[in-house]
Amino acid sequence: MQQTKIAKTPQLKFLVIVAVATSVILVFTIAPWNILPELVTEEVSVIAVTDYGCVGESSLGRSVVVSNCDASVGDIVSATFYIPAGEINGYLEELERRQNPMVDAWDKSVSGKAFSP
Repeated sequence: MQQTKIAKTPQLKFLVIVAVATSVILVFTIAPWNILPELVTEEVSVIAVTDYGCVGESSLGRSVVVSNCDASVGDIVSATFYIPAGEINGYLEELERRQNPMVDAWDKSVSGKAFSP
């Protein structure tokens, strides 16, 4: 008579696959937080007045339109706007620093055109 063995399911392989799948899912769901928009409220300086409202410049260098604005050029008004989270938390600067490690502060301050030999 021939004996048959019943194979047990490979529990360790199953746990490793679940752990890898979970880590991949977490990386792809948590990593995009740097590109999601963040609601910011700050005081902006009015640089133009249009039919749609006032156009102001934020401290982050963004142009912001404030509707229902009766201020004049040069006034300070409160504005609420969305900006990518990566611009606020320094992620984009860190990413550029890692991609261009040879560019330092002196290189960024140099301007003008020149020809390479």
